[in-house]
Amino acid sequence: MTEAEALENKQQQRKSSNGDVLPESAREDAFDHTYKEKEGPKPPRIIVWKNVILMTLLHIGALYGVFVVPSASRLTLLWSVLCFLISALGVTAGAHRLWSHRSYKAALPLRIFLGVANSMAFQNDIFEWARDHRVHHKYSETDADPHNAVRGFFFSHIGWLLVRKHPDVIEKGRKLELTDLLTDKVVMFQRKYYKLSVLVMCFIIPTIVPWYLWGESLWVAYFVPTLLRYTLVLNATWLVNSAAHMWGNRPYDKNINPRENKFVTFSAIGEGFHNYHHTFPYDYATSEFGCKLNLTTCFIDFMCFLGLAKDRKKVSRELVLARIQRTGDRSG
Repeated sequence: MTEAEALENKQQQRKSSNGDVLPESAREDAFDHTYKEKEGPKPPRIIVWKNVILMTLLHIGALYGVFVVPSASRLTLLWSVLCFLISALGVTAGAHRLWSHRSYKAALPLRIFLGVANSMAFQNDIFEWARDHRVHHKYSETDADPHNAVRGFFFSHIGWLLVRKHPDVIEKGRKLELTDLLTDKVVMFQRKYYKLSVLVMCFIIPTIVPWYLWGESLWVAYFVPTLLRYTLVLNATWLVNSAAHMWGNRPYDKNINPRENKFVTFSAIGEGFHNYHHTFPYDYATSEFGCKLNLTTCFIDFMCFLGLAKDRKKVSRELVLARIQRTGDRSG
């Protein structure tokens, strides 16, 4: 074992009052090197035509929304940006960093806000999102990965939602330890009332607020802050699964596909430092650079300042440098 490897192993096991970092064997988001894809022909790809039709109509509506943007008032455009940010935080700070990776702890008011924001994002309920994301990390770029980027850009971006899951994805998802999610009252409440919460938060409120408060037409309010905003948040999230697994450098681990992608970092409010994230999935910032191009990290830090969050897990600079030396592509 090299000196860098020894340092990394020691740091991985270390506990601190700022948030325990579990050893890889105890984390559901740690890559499973023992998994082997089954030999023989792949199972047939079964298209879910309902999803194909809905996604097609959604993107047609969003495209129309782009042409409606000039008709929207400034307040409506500001409202659209606000809804985008709330939706995105429901995914990045909520479903991803809090519930999938448990990289920090949140007080009940913040958990409720993130749960509501997640319903505005409408990307499956928190339980399902977090379960699938843990499977993605544990079996990344294999048949058990829900959006396996090896299957191409289209599949990892949106195609995985248009077909039935690979049997290994379902099998591995059932075997995960999900007690933390099952015992989380916010997660279970949202799951129970998910359809209603999505109807209200993703569609009704973004449409009604500009119409009621400043007289925007319902037509514009529906196509800009609702359909266009929703579609942009979806695609920003999907780019993490697709573009950030294909284009960019790999300064932390050249042996894995996830990359550092600045465009994805910007569009997904901080989620594009993806080589770092797959190397250190338990780091609350998903980056070594703090708030730089990382609005989600700024939000979590501000919540800590307000006393609504605590115990942020962070990888030490010493460990980061050791990993760069050991497995990085020397591009940094």
